[in-house]
Amino acid sequence: MIQRVLKIYPTLLRIGFAEAVAYRAEFLVWMLSMTLPLVMLAIWSAVAREGAVGGFDTDRFTAYYLATLLVRQLTGSWVVWEMIREVREGTLSMRLLRPIHPLLAHSAESLAGIPLRAAFSIPIAIGALLITSPAHHIHDPVIGLCAVAAFFGAWALNFSISAMVGTLALVFESSIAIWDLYLGMFFLFSGYLVPIALFPPMMGKIARVLPFAYLQSVPVEILTNTFSRTQAFEQLAIQWGYAALGLTCLVFLWQRNIKRFAAYGG
Repeated sequence: MIQRVLKIYPTLLRIGFAEAVAYRAEFLVWMLSMTLPLVMLAIWSAVAREGAVGGFDTDRFTAYYLATLLVRQLTGSWVVWEMIREVREGTLSMRLLRPIHPLLAHSAESLAGIPLRAAFSIPIAIGALLITSPAHHIHDPVIGLCAVAAFFGAWALNFSISAMVGTLALVFESSIAIWDLYLGMFFLFSGYLVPIALFPPMMGKIARVLPFAYLQSVPVEILTNTFSRTQAFEQLAIQWGYAALGLTCLVFLWQRNIKRFAAYGG
C-alpha cells in the first residue's frame, strides 16, 4: 500500500499543479482574498505611530502581519469546497473508483498549489527582510528548521480540519455552515487579525490551548524570532500533536461517513 502511494503520489502532485496553472485566474482570486493581514497592518501601524501597543511598535507590527500573510498563503487548505461539491453532485463516486484513497488525492491537490502561492509570497518575505528590523529575523539555524517544521504542521492541521468539515457533507446538508463557524473561531483565536500577545490575559490563555493558534500564530511567532529554542520545540510538539489528532479524526470520520454516500446526480 505504502509503495503504491509513493509511486502514484508524485503523479498526483503534477496533475494538481497543472490544474492550478490551468485555473490560474481563479487561483489568483483565492490568493488575493487572503490579503486581510495587510489591512490589519495599516490599521495597527497607524495606532502604533502614537506609541507602542503592548510591546508592538510599527516595525514589529510590520514583521508580524507580513509573516501572517506568508503563513496563511503557504499553509492554507480549502479542500472543503471541493469535497462538498463532489458530494452534492455525486462525482465523489469517480474518486472512489480510483486506485488511491480520495483523501490522499485531495492532499496532493492541496499541496500542488503551494508553489504558485510561494511565487506570490516569496517577494513578500524578501520585502519583510528588507524593511523590518534584524531583531525580527531568524539568526539561529535551529529556529529556522523549527519554522519549516511549523509550516508543515500548520498545513497538516489546516488540511485535516478542512477535510473533516468536507466529510460532514456526507451527513449534513448544510455542512458549509460548520465551515463558516470554524472560520469565525479561526479569525478570533488564531492571531490572524490581532496578535495573541495583545489579548487580555485570560483570553490569551484560552487561545493558547485551542488549536487555532497552531494554525497561524505559532508559525508566525517562530518566523519572527519570538521564541527561544526551548519554547519553539514546545510549541512544535503541541502543534504536531494537534496535527496527528486532526488526521486521526479525519480518517475516523471518513470511514464512518462514507457509508452514507449515495451517488445521486453526477
